[in-house]
Amino acid sequence: MAIISAADELLDTDVYLNLDPVVGINVMLKCEGFNFAGSVKLRTAVSMVTEGIRSGVIKDTTTLVESSSGNLGVALSVVAAARSLRFVCVTDPKCSPTTMKLMKALGSEVEVVDGLDASGGYLAARKRRVRELCEQHADYVCLDQYQNPASWMAHYELTAPLIAKQFPDLDVLFVGAGTGGTLAGCARFFRENFRRVRIVAVDSVGSANFGMPAGPRHIPGLGASETMPFVTDGLAHDLVRVTETDTVRMCRRLARRGVLAGGSTGTVVSGAESWLARQDAADTLTAVALAPDLGDRYLDTLYDDDWVEGTYGPGASGPDKCPPAGPGTPARRPGEERQQ
Repeated sequence: MAIISAADELLDTDVYLNLDPVVGINVMLKCEGFNFAGSVKLRTAVSMVTEGIRSGVIKDTTTLVESSSGNLGVALSVVAAARSLRFVCVTDPKCSPTTMKLMKALGSEVEVVDGLDASGGYLAARKRRVRELCEQHADYVCLDQYQNPASWMAHYELTAPLIAKQFPDLDVLFVGAGTGGTLAGCARFFRENFRRVRIVAVDSVGSANFGMPAGPRHIPGLGASETMPFVTDGLAHDLVRVTETDTVRMCRRLARRGVLAGGSTGTVVSGAESWLARQDAADTLTAVALAPDLGDRYLDTLYDDDWVEGTYGPGASGPDKCPPAGPGTPARRPGEERQQ
């Protein structure tokens, strides 16, 4: 029995879902959504705030401010509420209405920016607004999830060791690439301690990570409209890029078996399925995929037929009605060989 004294103390429930009997994929899904923030970002938020308090950057009178498209904003809302801190989340129109309501319910302030950058994203506008707020208010502190070492250290010290403990014979780990903190922490841990484990990064088509061209994206979570500092060459052994329609298909496929997955989770599972289909046809590898979030915040978007068909076109609202498309395809930078 686990007894906690604050909402931000529940970081890991150690739940793995065997996807083989669920959707026929030979992978164990590490479910990170069973905490009060509903995602793996709670571990990131706790790490950054704890380090900020330890270093003296965060005081009782501090107002935290951060850019987020959703999950980190909710996680910081939970941590701020648990520690009696004020938090302002700067987000954008892609953040779901449910997520915004959730942050406000937790006592946070939400600012929505709507200035598109050259790639069609909002990241630059969000960062600019965060800088403006910090310049205007001396007691505002930006934790900067994009460059704060505490972001990846949380997964180096906690997430990856927990996986290694449960799966000492692990062959491959699938991790989504968003801001890169989870991916960087896990990749560095396994590279230093269990070099035989292959790290496969899963990114969204349209993401600028890994040197790819930025393009339109509609599902918040994985991917970025500019290359993230933590996402460096050689970080992962391989890369799979997943289209958003494949993300929608996988989420709905999982939901029909009782698993309401978030957009980031659907992307990771879709990427894992396509990679394993090519690399492990005999199902001999021990594989784990990191599931960043649950699906309740996506009810107004990727689980809504009108939103899906309005965004991606007629016929894209369900597995039985999806237009023909291949699975996520592997991609590397030109001339880049897979690291062995």
